[in-house]
Amino acid sequence: MAIGTVAALLLALVVIIAVARVLGLLCRRIGQPEVIGEIAGGILLGPTLLHGAITRTLFPAEIRPALTTIATVGICVFMFFVGLHLADSRLSGQGRIVLTSSVGSVVVPFVLGSLFAMGLVGDRSGKTAVLFCLYLGTALSITAFPVLARILTDRQLIDTPIGGLALAVAAVGDVLAWAMLSVLVALSYGNQPPWRMLLVVPFVALLVGVVRPALARLARRRPAGRKSGPAARTTLGAGLLVAIAGALWLSSAATSWMGLHQIFGAFLFGAVMPRSGGAGLRERVLPWAERVDRTVLLPPFFVVAGFAVNLSGLDAGEFGLLLLILLIAVGGKMAGAYVAARVVRVSPRHSVALALLVNTRGLTELIVLAVGLEIGLLDQRLYSLLVLMALITTSMAGLLLPFVYPRQQAGPDGESGSADAFAPLMREESR
Repeated sequence: MAIGTVAALLLALVVIIAVARVLGLLCRRIGQPEVIGEIAGGILLGPTLLHGAITRTLFPAEIRPALTTIATVGICVFMFFVGLHLADSRLSGQGRIVLTSSVGSVVVPFVLGSLFAMGLVGDRSGKTAVLFCLYLGTALSITAFPVLARILTDRQLIDTPIGGLALAVAAVGDVLAWAMLSVLVALSYGNQPPWRMLLVVPFVALLVGVVRPALARLARRRPAGRKSGPAARTTLGAGLLVAIAGALWLSSAATSWMGLHQIFGAFLFGAVMPRSGGAGLRERVLPWAERVDRTVLLPPFFVVAGFAVNLSGLDAGEFGLLLLILLIAVGGKMAGAYVAARVVRVSPRHSVALALLVNTRGLTELIVLAVGLEIGLLDQRLYSLLVLMALITTSMAGLLLPFVYPRQQAGPDGESGSADAFAPLMREESR
């Protein structure tokens, strides 16, 4: 890579990180998730403004492959942390409430989205038409688990019954949606031998039975001697980080070879990370790595995703299509979650709050849409509209939640989101 190209790449990274940081902080100041500003920044740096003049000036063709590589690393690391946090979520206890609410929040938007996609098939036919319909249904049923956790933390709901329920529902629902997406991706790659996809079963068994115990033993290791100074702890942390990075790369490469996307390998590896014996790993190493990913590696993904978003030429018909997409996405997700929660006797107010929370899509939706664009199931026009849908639905929770779940109703001090704290969700109905 020539010196001029390196300088252009470094300048582009500085601009990307600065725009993402500034717009993210602005959104946070008005009570919105930072990811809304980061996605908006990616769109603004794309071809939407000034007929693409900003994009051509800041991101010349010779640096785009490098930006794409950085973006791919960023989303793989992000999906690793999604799997890690899903594994940490509280899924035990009131299984019937969680499972019923999860299925409702996924199945209803999936069915409605798949039926809606039949009217958008266009010149697609046969297998491609079927995959497109199933893909759109899957895309509309996604919940952004990390963004949801951030919203609950900012509103001090993370350790309340509704917070515990929302996180558990989002965790189960996202596992179902990611499993469906992995199947669709595998079927879309027609040049891959079908038997390779079947290897995902022994691969998961390998991760659970071999890799997870090995990482647990590595995490429990301590430097020799009675005391370990800062240098020893740093060496241990660096060793763990290198081991995790190497295993993450191998897992991503393995699922890519099987015909799945590399993000599924990253997700699976995060999900099998050991919870016991790794306190030092989780307290010292992983939070630092997550901050680096969110600050440096993920912002280029927003811009790379924004390259395919062009809102400058949208006409009245496309805005009408956007309204239909929002109606299906919001109506299906919220109605499915609300009705399912009411079936298992969750109180009306908590059911509405749950419906608003699981409607959050954020960065997770953007990753799903990028995969759909990459495998050819989405065109640029529909992709742009779905990115707008992700922005709007992510902002809805912050705007509407205070009306149905004010801060003073977050629950008494000491209420936790553990399994036995689900009881107040039902008790309120009898008052």
